[in-house]
Amino acid sequence: MTRIIDWIAVTFASWNHELVIFIISLFPILELRGGLIAAALLQVPYWKALIICMIGNIIPIPFILLLIEKIFKWMKKYKTTGRFVNWLETKTLKKRDRIDRWGFWGLVLFVGIPLPGTGGWTGALLASLLRMPIKKSAPAIGIGIILAAAIMSFITYGIPWIVSVF
Repeated sequence: MTRIIDWIAVTFASWNHELVIFIISLFPILELRGGLIAAALLQVPYWKALIICMIGNIIPIPFILLLIEKIFKWMKKYKTTGRFVNWLETKTLKKRDRIDRWGFWGLVLFVGIPLPGTGGWTGALLASLLRMPIKKSAPAIGIGIILAAAIMSFITYGIPWIVSVF
């Protein structure tokens, strides 16, 4: 992931830095985690970066929760996209053990702990595939994104961001 972010940061260095980190935060896999790393590399001030990355990470979540089943159903009608959907569903459902065991808090940790294959996108997809109620999954994903933001803030910007809060 770091190589991708480095490439994006260098390739788009002449672009508006805020736009670059916003776009990175919208993408699956990279999400807020990648956006904050890119923001630190592009020297975007912490608070501005945090707000932009959180908004970018949150925007896709309602669409995934509300529409992904219908989109997948439509994609399964076609051989090539149907295979991709089946693969993605299988891969995502392999990660269901935390959610099955701990429910709401399992989803919070799944979204919030920055490990490969976790995050808001995958959490929303998993919640949708497990048919978790949106009233339960949306807050869990939101809290998870806040947890990921805190962890990644420390990793990318260090302790000074904590001092600036107080």
